[in-house]
Amino acid sequence: MYDYSIPAKEVMFVRYYISDLHFCHRSLINEMDHRGFADIDAMNTYMIEKWNAKVRKNDETVILGDFAFADGKTANELLKSLNGKKFLIRGNHDRYFLDDSSFDTSLLGWVRDYAELRDNKRTVVLSHYPIMCYNGQYRVDEEGRPKRYMLYGHVHNTRDEILVDRMIQMTRKTEFQTRDGSLRTIPCEMINCFCMFSDYTPLSLDEWIETDRLRRQKMRMEEENGLTAE
Repeated sequence: MYDYSIPAKEVMFVRYYISDLHFCHRSLINEMDHRGFADIDAMNTYMIEKWNAKVRKNDETVILGDFAFADGKTANELLKSLNGKKFLIRGNHDRYFLDDSSFDTSLLGWVRDYAELRDNKRTVVLSHYPIMCYNGQYRVDEEGRPKRYMLYGHVHNTRDEILVDRMIQMTRKTEFQTRDGSLRTIPCEMINCFCMFSDYTPLSLDEWIETDRLRRQKMRMEEENGLTAE
């Protein structure tokens, strides 16, 4: 597709990913996510500004579910306000606008429950829900770098994400015998693209890989020090 070493302005488009924006979802401001905005309008405005500061007209963004807690007309307005081409992996909250006859489906390139896409010589497995045994999780290139990444959402920054991280750690320590008889561990490259992990900004695959690495490193240090939240 494209080489991320080339400045963004010199490539035709960049593909970004983000999950669980939850536009218009009032309860997430003070509950569960504790987003801290004054109200829905402030939250929606901030997320639109962060999106449009990053995404250009020809860029693509895959939303990994739970785009908005809204009716079809409101979802139309929100999608029109966001730069670039949008694609949706269906989340459990998206039914409110997707099932509304007033929703304009042409505003999305496609809506799927699951997808596998090529991204700069790698494959991304896309699902709203984390998949521990995702397709191709053992695959690496000739230099031992992962060829498959599982991008997900749904669990936000909750105890479920802590459990997923523990399963990732356990999987990465698991050895298996390759065809040539050597032992190798499972890469298990699972990335939670929760919007708050990127300050509500869509990120490229490489940006998510680095963001995820740093976040999980911090998670494990806090867990070791007994600072992990419930």
